[in-house]
Amino acid sequence: MVSFVTIQNKLTMNLTTDQKRYLEEWMSFLRIPSVSADPTQKEAVRQAADWVKNALDKVGCNHTEIIPTAGHPIVYGEHLIDSNLPTVLVYGHYDVQPPDPVELWESPPFEPVIKTTPLHPEGAVFARGACDDKGQMFMHIKAFEIMRNEGSLECNIKFMIEGEEEVGSNHLEDFVKNNKEKLACDVILISDTGMISREQPSISTGLRGLSYMEVTVTGPNRDLHSGLYGGAVANPINVLCVMIAQLHDKNKRITVPGFYDQVEELSLNERKVMAEAPFRLEEFKKSIGIQEVTGEEGYSNEERRTIRPTLDVNGIWGGYTGEGAKTVIPSKAHAKISMRLVPNQDWNEISDLFRKHFQSLAPKGVTVSVQTHHGGYAYVTPTNNIAYQAAHQAYFETFGIAPIPSRGGGSIPIVPMFENELGVKSILMGFGLDSDAIHSPNEHFGLFNFFKGIETIPRFYSHYCELQKKTN
Repeated sequence: MVSFVTIQNKLTMNLTTDQKRYLEEWMSFLRIPSVSADPTQKEAVRQAADWVKNALDKVGCNHTEIIPTAGHPIVYGEHLIDSNLPTVLVYGHYDVQPPDPVELWESPPFEPVIKTTPLHPEGAVFARGACDDKGQMFMHIKAFEIMRNEGSLECNIKFMIEGEEEVGSNHLEDFVKNNKEKLACDVILISDTGMISREQPSISTGLRGLSYMEVTVTGPNRDLHSGLYGGAVANPINVLCVMIAQLHDKNKRITVPGFYDQVEELSLNERKVMAEAPFRLEEFKKSIGIQEVTGEEGYSNEERRTIRPTLDVNGIWGGYTGEGAKTVIPSKAHAKISMRLVPNQDWNEISDLFRKHFQSLAPKGVTVSVQTHHGGYAYVTPTNNIAYQAAHQAYFETFGIAPIPSRGGGSIPIVPMFENELGVKSILMGFGLDSDAIHSPNEHFGLFNFFKGIETIPRFYSHYCELQKKTN
């Protein structure tokens, strides 16, 4: 295997001095295992917060601070020029997903390396958080540095970088509610989404909501010998599997009563516009190693991934899972289940509907508990405001082709919360690709995408400020 140094030198030989420095800084950030879900990494998460604050200090923010919460801290920074100028609030997060399963990584998740891929011939940085969201958030810090150095900054900038996005942003809403004046702005800029391809950029105009549940099926009061008790008592794992199988019908529709009552149905024309985005089904299947796609009947593959609600089991466990054999009927079986929601679906209401339905599926001989972990609402941003127009022009200038508006399948629950509490829209300027394997082993972010983001973001500011002048 080629060493990291050899690969890096080969792939970065044409980078400018500043670009090489950006890359080195980014990789030092990625080495911090800031896994917010892991209590043993609490100190690492705090170290990442310190890193972000220092980075904002170095690029010239005139005020920065680390703000404690009941969980992980929020990093706040600002560079205020003139109260009469527009203000952009940049949101991002410095925490990352757990790297598990670690054995599937081709290189250690917190030892970033640069490797070429078919989609990234110039190279991509492989590490947990490379794309989601350390790499994309860091682009904004470097874009700010460039604008300050060039004297091209024409607005106020605020940064709000949190450390709990991957665990539901549990304490961010309280912070926002209690700091509305500090966070007052004209638009919120976020890069925590992706685009269609390197050749065809896109701007996310919608996000799905989320309801995240955990269920437990309990049978006997202890693990039992399967030879002595098998066939005589309900096996919680068997029961759980049967219950989960009943959550979809033969047409792949979710069976929770009332689940679809508030679902927004897009018009045929809206679906036609969506279908114009380039998509090759065979390439999609090949990219994730499957023979066929599946999903709700009556909708295309891309519609299933973006504008339709879904229900998926994210994890299931119980009984003996170690090496070798241990013949038991487990006392308990567990599963984590997420539902992606669309506009007009209330995640609290959906959580309650799921709880009632799932408990109703339980046969006699077991008890069922259902816990709601977290959730959020769907979000749609208009394409006729000046922030979207500014982003559109910025992408067009750097990529040489007009970006396509597209709805994303993921969830960022805090985006609708921002609008409710701060009264402003968010613009989602993502530069990642579906192939970047976020939340999976071997997550990566292409050097082309990283530097193209740093090039595009300052152009957004320029066009946004110009359009603001014209409207005032």
